[in-house]
Amino acid sequence: MGSSFMEISSVIKDFFLILLAGTVAGVVCRRWGISQLVGYLVIGAVVGRGGLGLIEDPGHELELIAEAGALLLLFSVGIEFSFDELARLGRPFFIGGATQMALVSVPLGLASWLVGVSPAAAVLAGAAGAFSSTVLVFRALTEEGQLVSRHGRSGIAVLLFQDAALVPLLLLVPLMTGGGETPSAADYLLLIVKTAVFLLGVIALHWLFRRYVVRLLIALRSVELVTLMTVSLLCGLCWAAHATGLPPAIGAFATGLVLSGTRISRQVDAIILPFRETFAAVFFVTLGMLLKPIAALAEPLLLLGGLVGVIGLKTFGGAAALRLSGLPWRRALGMGLGLSQLGEFSFLLISRGVAGGIVTEAHYNRILFIAVVSLILTPLLLRRGLAIAGHETDTGHLPHEPPERETLSAVVVGIGPMGGQIASRLETMGVDLALVDLSPVNLHAYAQAGFNTFAGDARDLAMLKRAGAETRKLAVVCVPVDEIALDVVKSLREINRTATIIVRCRFQSFVTRLRRAGANIVVSEEMETAGPLLKRCEEWIDTGSFGNDAHG
Repeated sequence: MGSSFMEISSVIKDFFLILLAGTVAGVVCRRWGISQLVGYLVIGAVVGRGGLGLIEDPGHELELIAEAGALLLLFSVGIEFSFDELARLGRPFFIGGATQMALVSVPLGLASWLVGVSPAAAVLAGAAGAFSSTVLVFRALTEEGQLVSRHGRSGIAVLLFQDAALVPLLLLVPLMTGGGETPSAADYLLLIVKTAVFLLGVIALHWLFRRYVVRLLIALRSVELVTLMTVSLLCGLCWAAHATGLPPAIGAFATGLVLSGTRISRQVDAIILPFRETFAAVFFVTLGMLLKPIAALAEPLLLLGGLVGVIGLKTFGGAAALRLSGLPWRRALGMGLGLSQLGEFSFLLISRGVAGGIVTEAHYNRILFIAVVSLILTPLLLRRGLAIAGHETDTGHLPHEPPERETLSAVVVGIGPMGGQIASRLETMGVDLALVDLSPVNLHAYAQAGFNTFAGDARDLAMLKRAGAETRKLAVVCVPVDEIALDVVKSLREINRTATIIVRCRFQSFVTRLRRAGANIVVSEEMETAGPLLKRCEEWIDTGSFGNDAHG
């Protein structure tokens, strides 16, 4: 009994220290404008056995918590994955993405093998090195106003291809760890068959949920049931993947696919987000704990050469791939430099290699050091790359030029199915729009069409100011969770006292609270339809103002 209590106490202490370290790192990175991913990895190295030794050897329980963070990351990729969107990306996605992965992973894998890394580890290192940071690149393109440029759209297409390529790469890791034996053709064939059966099951589940389950959940109007259903589905598909010999991470990705494109997908994403961010912090801090800074400093020339080589190779590979997708050399080179860092999923893939015994701690230490430094250099590399690429936009894909007269201005927060309808309608009525959403993937199609898009949390005043919300005359809030809508309205009203704020409200109990927070119009909806909101927006276009006592 006493031994069990001591073990539980040790787990709680270690978990607390990891969360505290992640919080400190997050605060510092937000203040200094550094990627939080870098902060998590660095603080992990500081508190781990290679630093202060506060957490020398995290137990199995903490490994499970870190694994939950990885699963939620894959779930978020799946729920934002759209086959229709990928088809529209066309040549930059299929040709540019595949070429970039090949031109980076093959030379990097060969170089790793030549310096003494095992063949399996070399393959994994090459593949991990090909990934770039979708979040950092998308944010930089948005802030620089180049997301609608041709090179910006092409760069995002390459990043989306990398995200899609993560799934088959994760499938190959278990084969590489098969007790040191080389996988046979039968092993690969069995893996393909299992994957096909699993994929067919996911497609069937997606149809079932879209046709029946989502309608039932909407009719019940219960956030608690949506949360319970999502977690149950996530656990069930992870278990099903494991039972069929596939990585549980594939089950997490499949869960996102099942829910993607449905009327509750954005609500699910908003509900899961706090858990995803918390567990992701634990995951990356735990990865950072394996880093040994002193050992890295013992071989500075090797690491410096590796860093320069990786950045140079990724710049060349990205530039060549983008050139093949149709960009001029100058713009391809600039965007290639912008894609030269290592990304979030590089760490996820390498961590699977460490867990499977493919990648040694010494090699992991070198890879992690190079990756962290490349992420720290990302802002400088991105700015330089975008300066080389220039600010030209592909006017053939932009909407009509705004009229010379003064135009009405609005910000739309939450670009799900309903927010997208609102944005499209306001744009056709000549309103100057800014679109804000937490998901870069949600915004990508609108950025392609020439909209001003801003990826980030609309509850953050700095985010709203970046979108120009303090000077816009109308704000339409279409987020799927009323608690979040309430916070967004408060933030909007804090920076803009005169704008008309129209809010979509799912539950009648929130109408009064939203009005007190500063909303002019609260549209309480029984069904998932943009009709009432569209009507209110059109009235605003016609009259330019509302009475403060109006509500839906």
